[in-house]
Amino acid sequence: MADELIQLTACEAVRGLRGGDISPLELIDAAEARIAAVEPHINALPTLCLDRARAHARRLMAGEGCEAKNEPGWLAGLPVAIKDLADVAGVRTTYGSPIFADHVPDTSHALVHRIERMGGIVVAKSNTPEFGAGGSTFNEVFGKTRNPWNTALTPAGSTGGGAAAVASGEVWLAHGSDHGGSLRRPATYCSVVGLRPSPGRVTRGTVNTLFSPLSVQGPMARNVPDVALFLDAMAGLCPLDPMTFDAPVVSFGAAVAATPPPRRVAFAATIGGSPVDRETRDICRLAMKHFEGMGAEVEEISIDVEDLEDTFLALRSQQFVIDRELQLQRHRDLIKPDIIWNTELGLAQSAAALAGAERRRAALYACFVDLFRQFDLIVTPGANTPAFDVDLRHPVAIDGIKLTHYLAASLLTAAVTLSASPALSLPCGFDQYGRPVGLQLVGRPRGEAALLAAGAFYEAESGLAQQLPIDPRPGTVPPVAGL
Repeated sequence: MADELIQLTACEAVRGLRGGDISPLELIDAAEARIAAVEPHINALPTLCLDRARAHARRLMAGEGCEAKNEPGWLAGLPVAIKDLADVAGVRTTYGSPIFADHVPDTSHALVHRIERMGGIVVAKSNTPEFGAGGSTFNEVFGKTRNPWNTALTPAGSTGGGAAAVASGEVWLAHGSDHGGSLRRPATYCSVVGLRPSPGRVTRGTVNTLFSPLSVQGPMARNVPDVALFLDAMAGLCPLDPMTFDAPVVSFGAAVAATPPPRRVAFAATIGGSPVDRETRDICRLAMKHFEGMGAEVEEISIDVEDLEDTFLALRSQQFVIDRELQLQRHRDLIKPDIIWNTELGLAQSAAALAGAERRRAALYACFVDLFRQFDLIVTPGANTPAFDVDLRHPVAIDGIKLTHYLAASLLTAAVTLSASPALSLPCGFDQYGRPVGLQLVGRPRGEAALLAAGAFYEAESGLAQQLPIDPRPGTVPPVAGL
C-alpha cells in the first residue's frame, strides 16, 4: 500500500484525501517508509517531524483546522517538505548554518502557516546550502545532498534537498525559494518541476529585504498540475510582506485546465552570452518540436543583455550586505567563503556601481516587455550545464570556459530573476550520460496561469513526468566537456 501511495501524484493523493479513500496518517506512514529507504542514499530530508505531523493529521481528521477546505489549493492532509530556510514551530531549523545548528523556533514562517492552514502537513525539513547560498546543496550541519538520478552528482542548489526528495518519492510536494535559480536549477538537475513565481505572488514573511524583488518563495513537484495545486495553497496577500497581492479569482489549477496553448514561442539558447553546455543547447533546441506539435510557431531569437554577470552580482551582493553584514561581524569564522566573498563584494562596491546595475536592470526589464509584445512564451535551457560532481562547489567549466565563482553557472536563471518574470523549469530529456536536462519557460510578469498552462501542454506532449518517482541510482562523474 505504501508503494502505491508514493506513486500517486499530489493531485491524485489530494483527491483521495478529499474523498475519504486515503487518510493523512496513511500518507505519513508511506512517506516515513520511503524516507527510511531512500535517505541513506541521498540525504535530502535530514530533519523529520513525524510526531508533529501525525498530531496535525489527527486534528484535520477530527474536523479541526479545516476552515480553508473549500478554497483553491486545499491540500486536505497531504505531507509536504519545507526548505530548511523557513521556520517551522517546534522543529529544528538551521538555515544550513552551524551558527543555528541547534535553533528551534517558537513560531512558523508566514508561508508555513499558510500552507498548514491549507491542509498541508509538514513531515520534514529539506537540506539547503548555508543560508541558501550556493549552486550545490551541502553544509557543515548535515553534509551533502546527492542527486537520485546519479548519486555521484549534485542536485544543485539551493532547493536541492526538496528536488531530490520529490524526484525519489519521499514527498509529493516541496517548498523552496529562489534568488538566482534556487528552485529552477534543482528542478532541472533532478527532472522535476519548479516554479519561480512573480515577486509578490507568494509571501516571504518578515525578511530584511522586504522591498527587493530578487528572492521569492515557491513550489516544486513532479508535474505541472501538482505545482499549480501547491501555488494555489501558497499564493495571496500577506500583511507581513508589502509586495504581496491577492490570489487570482480563477485558481491556477483551474487555469491550467482551461487556458489555451501558446501561439508564438521564442527559443533562446542563452541570455546575455552566458556560456551553455553544447549538448544541453542541442537537446533543448530539439525539444521545441513539442511546442510545434501543439500548433505553436517557434522562432529562435537572441537576447542581448549588457553586463549580465556584473549587474546580477552587484544587486545580489547588495542584498547579501543587508542579510549578512552583521553576521559577518559576529560569526565570520562560522560562515563559508562564498558568503563572505559575496557580502564583501557588496560592501566594497560604490554607489555609482550599484546605480549602474539598477539602470541596466531597468533596461533588461524593458527588453523582456518588448519580447512579450511579440511572443506568448520565452524558452531557454533550464540550466547552463547539467549536474556536476557532488564534491564540487560549482562546475569547473561550461562549454570550455572556466568558471571563477559559484554564480557563473546560474546566469541563465539569474537573468530571468532580473526581469521580474515568473519562470517554470520542467524536464525535456537526458544527455549522453543520463543526466536530466530541462527547459526554463518564462512568462509575462504575474502571468503564472498562462505559464503553467503552457508547461502542462508541453508536459503532456513529452510524457517525461511519467518517469517519477525513481529509486536512487549510483553512478560516476562524467568528464567535463571542453576540457
